[in-house]
Amino acid sequence: MNSNQNVGKYGEDRAAEFLEKIGYEIIERNWRGSGGEIDIVARDRDCLVFAEVKTRTRTGFGHPFEAITTRKVQTMRKLVSQWCHGQGYSLGKVRLDAISVLIVGGRVNIEHLKQVF
Repeated sequence: MNSNQNVGKYGEDRAAEFLEKIGYEIIERNWRGSGGEIDIVARDRDCLVFAEVKTRTRTGFGHPFEAITTRKVQTMRKLVSQWCHGQGYSLGKVRLDAISVLIVGGRVNIEHLKQVF
């Protein structure tokens, strides 16, 4: 695992902890489908949440949310469809969220945007 992968995994771990602390149930992490990966699948009461996590150690290349491109959103939609079809999940509420994890000077700052895609 390279340095970027380590930072990404650390960020995803912090994001999952954050979601659990606010009452979400983590269902799955790092689910791989055809053409990509869903970082976190969680349940928020009666809603299934698919979260894209972006982690950065500096903002020189922009805020972590800026790394979620239109193409990434399209991929996420396809992956959510694959996941739901594979699980036989069809009639419930589904939401796509974005989570930013910024690690600067040993401090971790998490931002969570709901229903962003």
